[in-house]
Amino acid sequence: MSIVAQLAAEEKMNPLLPNWPEIVIGLLCFFIVFGLLGKKLLPSIEKVLSERRDAIEGGMERAEAAQAEAQALLEQYRAELAEARHEAARIVEQAREQGAAQLAEMREEGQRQREAIVAAGHAQIEADKKQATAALRQDVGSLATQLASRIVGESLEDSARQSGVIDRFLDELEAKAAVAQGAAK
Repeated sequence: MSIVAQLAAEEKMNPLLPNWPEIVIGLLCFFIVFGLLGKKLLPSIEKVLSERRDAIEGGMERAEAAQAEAQALLEQYRAELAEARHEAARIVEQAREQGAAQLAEMREEGQRQREAIVAAGHAQIEADKKQATAALRQDVGSLATQLASRIVGESLEDSARQSGVIDRFLDELEAKAAVAQGAAK
């Protein structure tokens, strides 16, 4: 064998050296498949990716809009809550003021009732005092007349004279008592 034949045989046997017709056919098939995939499959893949990107971006925009709306509602609820707290404080203060006014009114009414009761009590005491004084005058007069009748030994039943004497005697006693009270003060 000749050296050229031997090199050609070695060349056929070397797996690292490619066979040129196979490379050309492989490249031609690769470009055909690549072209078909690029024309048919790549636009549909690009369309699906675009739809996903739009869906994701739209979802993010919707999420941001929902978050902004939730934040606005939260602020509105906080404002309503603050207003409700203010209203509750105002109602409590108003109730406190009404309670204080009712308490003052009840105290005034109690004071008026107490004064009326005291005045009625004083009037009753004065009436009882006058009644007791009159009854006492009558009893003292009757006893004094009986005692004087026993001492004198004759009947002093003349009521006009008897009542004049008794009244004069009691008036003198009251005058002496008034003078004694004036000196004691």
